[in-house]
Amino acid sequence: MYLLFKSLHIFFMISWFAGLFYLPRIYVNLAMKSNISTEYQHLLIMARKLYRFMTPWCVGAVVCGLLIPAFSFGYRAGWIHIKILCAILLIIYHFYCGLILRQFEHGQNSRSHKWYRVFNELPVFVLILAIYFVIYKPF
Repeated sequence: MYLLFKSLHIFFMISWFAGLFYLPRIYVNLAMKSNISTEYQHLLIMARKLYRFMTPWCVGAVVCGLLIPAFSFGYRAGWIHIKILCAILLIIYHFYCGLILRQFEHGQNSRSHKWYRVFNELPVFVLILAIYFVIYKPF
């Protein structure tokens, strides 16, 4: 079961991160358009569909990620707590992306495209941290 959940976790993580990396890029483009333009409406549809598509991948990644230790080494290792913290941060980021989407839908965006460019990079740092702890298991 361990290898099954580990394989599924990797699959779900890759799929979820594709959305986490792309959705804020759509926000960059939305922030550069007028909310009455046709292009804005098309980008909004893309963002809605992507958010709905990536949410089940988030659930799968979290569930499988929590089951891996249950079928192998347990939750005693210190590094697993950091990895879980990374997952919590990414879940918060995910739901914050949903909040931003609703702001765009209601024409209430107050941030620039530059802010979204920086916002887009945040999950990269969390991913690097999680990979470090999973591979090196420093404690």
